[in-house]
Amino acid sequence: PAKAKTINKYLGSDFEVIASFGHVRDLAAKTGSVKPEANFEMVWEIQDAGSKHVKDIITHLKGKNKLYLATDPDREGEAISWHIYDILSQKGLLKNVEVERVAFNEITKSAVHDAIEHPRKIDEWLVDAYMARRALDYLFGFTLSPVLWKKLPGSRSAGRVQSVALRLICERESEIDAFNPVRYFNIDADFANVKNQQFGAYLYAYKGKKLDKLDISKQEAADQMVSTLRAEKFKVDKLEKKHQKRYPYAPFTTSTLQQEAAKKLYFSAKQTMQIAQRLYEGVDMGGTSAGLITYMRTDGVDLAHDALQAIRNFVGQDFGSNYLPASPNIYKNKIKNAQEAHEAIRPTDITRTPRNMAKYLDKNELKLYELIWNRTLASQMTPAEFDMVSADIASPSGVFRATGSTQTFDGFLKIYQEAHDIDEKDEENKTLPSLTIGDSIELKDIIASEHFTAAPPRYTEASLVKKLEELGIGRPSTYASIISVLQDRDYVSLNNRKFVPNERGRIVSTFLSEFFTRYVEYNFTAKMEEDLDDIANGKREWKKTLSEFWQDFDFNVKAAHDLKPTDITAKIEEILMPSLFAKDEDRTCPECGKGKLGLKFGRFGAFIACSNYPDCKYTKQLDTATSSSENLGDLDLGVAENGEKITLKSGKYGAYLEAGEKKSALPKSLSPDSLTADI
Repeated sequence: PAKAKTINKYLGSDFEVIASFGHVRDLAAKTGSVKPEANFEMVWEIQDAGSKHVKDIITHLKGKNKLYLATDPDREGEAISWHIYDILSQKGLLKNVEVERVAFNEITKSAVHDAIEHPRKIDEWLVDAYMARRALDYLFGFTLSPVLWKKLPGSRSAGRVQSVALRLICERESEIDAFNPVRYFNIDADFANVKNQQFGAYLYAYKGKKLDKLDISKQEAADQMVSTLRAEKFKVDKLEKKHQKRYPYAPFTTSTLQQEAAKKLYFSAKQTMQIAQRLYEGVDMGGTSAGLITYMRTDGVDLAHDALQAIRNFVGQDFGSNYLPASPNIYKNKIKNAQEAHEAIRPTDITRTPRNMAKYLDKNELKLYELIWNRTLASQMTPAEFDMVSADIASPSGVFRATGSTQTFDGFLKIYQEAHDIDEKDEENKTLPSLTIGDSIELKDIIASEHFTAAPPRYTEASLVKKLEELGIGRPSTYASIISVLQDRDYVSLNNRKFVPNERGRIVSTFLSEFFTRYVEYNFTAKMEEDLDDIANGKREWKKTLSEFWQDFDFNVKAAHDLKPTDITAKIEEILMPSLFAKDEDRTCPECGKGKLGLKFGRFGAFIACSNYPDCKYTKQLDTATSSSENLGDLDLGVAENGEKITLKSGKYGAYLEAGEKKSALPKSLSPDSLTADI
C-alpha cells in the first residue's frame, strides 16, 4: 500500500494504483492440490485476505480500458501478475481491457514513467519457473511430512530446501561432537631493536626446520626449546617490504546484505528483508515520498549507468580526486546460480545521505540505509594501500618471524570496513619499529603457550546464508523464510547468535539423510535450482522437470511407509547415540543400574528409556537444545598426575569431566562448583 500511494503520486490523476498485498492466490492447503496423475494440474485457491483485495481490484477496474500489472520484478512478482490476470480472465472481466506488464527496479518518478512507456507482456517462462518451484515444494512437503508424523511422532514438516539447510546445521554439530582437540604449543618472544623499541614475534623455524602448527606437541619439548633459545643471541637476518592494495567490495546483493547486516547490526535475515522492504517501498519525507533503495531481491552486482555516474560525481566532489578511480569499478558475481537481471542494492539517490535521512527513518531503518549507502559509495572508490613488512630474527637454533603493516592511504576504508563474523579473526594493523639487516636484537622475554585445536564453529545466520549461496541451494530471497521455518518448527535454536540443532531437528535430519538420502543431498538440491533457472530462461520444460522428480520421489515415499518403527529407531540410535552419551558406560540406567538406556518414540516425540521396561520405568525426555555448554562454558580444574589437563564440561545429560581422550559423567553426589583437580 505504501508503494501504491507513492506510485500514484508519480502517475497523477489519470491512474488508479491498487495494492494486491502480495499473493492473492495459492495452492489449496490440502492433499491433491498438485495432481501428478493429471499432468500436474494445480488447484488454486484465493486466500481469505486475498479475496478482499481481488474485489477492490475488480471494483476499480470497472469502466477502465487499460490494466497495468506492476508487481515486483522477479519470479514471485511475475506470478502475482499472472494470478491476477488469470482470476480476472476467468471472471470475463478483461474482454475490453488492454493488459500490460510493467516492472521497475526502484520506486522513483523517472523509473516508474519509463516503465509505463515501455510495457511488455507477462513473461510465461518466469511464470513456468514459479509453477515448477511451487509444485515441487508442495509435492515434497505434503507427501513427505505425513511420513514424518507417522514414523517420528513429535516431528513437524519437511521442506525441499529447509531440510537441506537443517542437514547443514546438524552435520556441523556432528563434526563438533566427533572432534577431538589436539594439544600444541606456540613459542612467542618479545624483542627490542637497537633503539630499545619493542615488538613481538613467533617461532617460525627451529634447527633448520620450518614449524607447522602442531609440530610442538609436548610440554617438555616446548620447555627445552625455550631454554635453548633464551641463552642465544639474535640479529635481523631477513627483511621483506611489500606495497599492497586492498580493493573495495561489490555493492550489496540480497545475500551479502543479509550477511553483513547480521555481522554488523545483529539483524536476522528476516528482519533485514522487512526493513529493506520498507526502504524500497517508499518513505515520507515531509510531503514528498520516494523509495530510498532499489529492489532488495537481487543477485546482481552491477549499477545502472546513470547511478554509477552520480556516485562517481559524489565521490569526486565530497572526497576529492584521490578517492575517485580513473574509470568505474566493475564487479563480477562468483556465486553459483546467480541471476543477474537486476541491479545491485543501492540508494536510489546517492545525494540522500544518511545524515539527511535520519529525521525520516526509525533507528533500524537508518542503520540499514547507512550500511547500504556506505557500501555503495565505497564500491566506487580507490583501493586502500598498505606497506607490509616481514622480518626474520635469527639465532643459531631458531628463526622468529615478525610481521607488521602500515596504512599509507585509506581509500574506500574512509567510508566502509567490512564486518567480521563471531568466529572470524580480525586482521591486526600492527606496526614494526625500524629494523636493518645485521642489527643485533635483544631478547626481552620468551614463553611457550599451550593451545588446543578448535572444533569447526557452529553456523551463524551470516555464515549459513553464505554456505547456502555457495552451494547453490535455494534463492537469496528465500533464505530468511528458510531460517525462520527451522526455528518455528523447533528444529534449531539460536544460542549466542549461533545455530544449535534441537534433538527434534537432529532426529528428523538423520531420518531424511538415511531414508531419503538423495533429496537432502547438496548437489541434488543445487541441480534442481539450475533446472528452475533453465525453465525461467526457456531452456527446459517445467512439467518434464516435475515428472522426472516425481517418479523417483513417489517410489521412495511409498517404500518409506513400509519401514518398521524398530528399524528406524535402531538406525537413528546408532547414528545419534555417540553424541548423546560421552561413553558407552554412561548408558547404564541410573535408576535400576542394570538396564541400558536407549532411544524411544512416544506421542510427544523422542525420549530416553531403560531397556528393563516395564520392570524399570526410568525415562528422560530429550532436551530441546543439543547442548548447553555454550551457556556454561568449559572450566579448567587443573592437571592430573599424568600431566593431562582436567576440564569440567556441560553435556546433554549434565556435567562431565574430560582429561585427554577420557570422559566421565560427574556423579550426582558431587556438585560441579565444588570440584578441584584433587577430588
